[in-house]
Amino acid sequence: MGRVVPLPGAVPEGSKLCQGCGEIKPHSEWHRKGSSPDGLASRCRACRAIDNRAGHLMRKYGLTPAELDELIAEQQGICCICLAAPAEHVDHCHNTGRVRGVLCFSCNAALGQFKDRPDVIRRAATYVEGNAWKPTLVAPGVYQLPS
Repeated sequence: MGRVVPLPGAVPEGSKLCQGCGEIKPHSEWHRKGSSPDGLASRCRACRAIDNRAGHLMRKYGLTPAELDELIAEQQGICCICLAAPAEHVDHCHNTGRVRGVLCFSCNAALGQFKDRPDVIRRAATYVEGNAWKPTLVAPGVYQLPS
């Protein structure tokens, strides 16, 4: 099916036809582009945002939007860690780049704060469970960790 091209004069003054979605939108829905004849980009802000998101997913994670949707569906749309919040942020190993799953903002940020270190995450879980151990001060500035 070909692209719909409006008849001359069909696009009202102060509007433009988007080459991405085919909709006629007001100039306020467009980014400026000095090199184009009318000073506006060829695609509306919404279409550019979709394309930018798709490009980011492919460059950073090697995923298409459809593959991301499939990952989220496999998780029933919820975060793999808290099992409560919506899965919206791609989680990946910073060493290998391998995608691990899709997390909520808070769980993804928490892993980042723990620098993806399983030993630190385990200690944090132990601490939260009330089984915290504390280092013993043996000399000024010198601590002994429990075995």
